[in-house]
Amino acid sequence: MNCAENMFSMRLSALSENESFARSAVAAFCLPLDPTLEEINDIKTAVSEAVTNCVVHAYNGAKDKYIDMTVHIDARLNKVSISVKDEGCGIPDVKKALEPFFTTKADEERSGMGFTIMRTFTDCLQVKSEEGKGTEVSMTKFIRGASDACARRNAGIDRACEER
Repeated sequence: MNCAENMFSMRLSALSENESFARSAVAAFCLPLDPTLEEINDIKTAVSEAVTNCVVHAYNGAKDKYIDMTVHIDARLNKVSISVKDEGCGIPDVKKALEPFFTTKADEERSGMGFTIMRTFTDCLQVKSEEGKGTEVSMTKFIRGASDACARRNAGIDRACEER
């Protein structure tokens, strides 16, 4: 890894009070890319949704579970890659879960907008899940708008991704 790249990993107890720490830690780690306030807020919102999904859906509020997060930054591409992983119940139908307003917790007044929010505030969202084994949510955010988008396009890197 050279000075243009950096990464960190952390393991958090799957407690709702750790959501604010996770989003703040990721936001602080991204500061060397000189993001705008809007970009920082996008990252914080997406991380918040991913961590909340682990606490509420993967572990159903169990206190003795963990969330693993890994964050990579690549300053050459102004790119942040975030992975949020649990070892919870898994998602039986990822395609269905990615639909706006889909929720397994309607009785708890959940809106079913978590993945939609993550997709809205990042450039790429991938969800891998296996029932009984857990879920990994991978998000990518490119920092600094149109001029960098042109540079990425010219380098053969586009913002599209495949959902899994």
